[in-house]
Amino acid sequence: MKHFKLFLLALAMTAMPHAINAQAQTNAQATAADDLDAKYATELLKPGTEAPEIALNTIDGKQFSLKSLRGKYVVLDFWASWCSDCRRDAPNIVALYNKFHQKGVEFVGVSFDRNNESWKNGVAKLALPYTQVSDLKNMRESPVSLAYHIKWIPSVYVIDPEGKVALATVMSDKVDAFLTSVLSSKMK
Repeated sequence: MKHFKLFLLALAMTAMPHAINAQAQTNAQATAADDLDAKYATELLKPGTEAPEIALNTIDGKQFSLKSLRGKYVVLDFWASWCSDCRRDAPNIVALYNKFHQKGVEFVGVSFDRNNESWKNGVAKLALPYTQVSDLKNMRESPVSLAYHIKWIPSVYVIDPEGKVALATVMSDKVDAFLTSVLSSKMK
């Protein structure tokens, strides 16, 4: 029995470094997964940068200008109906709209769909209640995408009332935290 206990102790001591290493790798992977900005948002415009103008047609053919929303916080949601990550994140953006639009925050979806019908169907299927604009160009060719340095979608910008980038991210939960912080401090 004494030899068996020693054997178990030796086995545990041998396995321990592997278990600790595996846990460390799991923690590192979780941290990297938790902050997708470190991987996908590295080229987005930095806070304080003047937000480039967006002058495009809305989904119903009306002219839209980002400058028309000066004086308000604006969430720019860059997406496309063909993008599975965008479709997965859409309910989060809609929830943000429902939470913050009543507090004066404007939301604008900037689609990289190339086909008008696909765009319209995507907006309807995802039940996106906020203004939608597009130039119906590929993400890699769209002047808006190039101006905002979009390399990955979904990407989200928060533009401040002065027309400057306040936040650039690929994570909708960071938009929630940012707007909650900014709006709660303005209410005090």
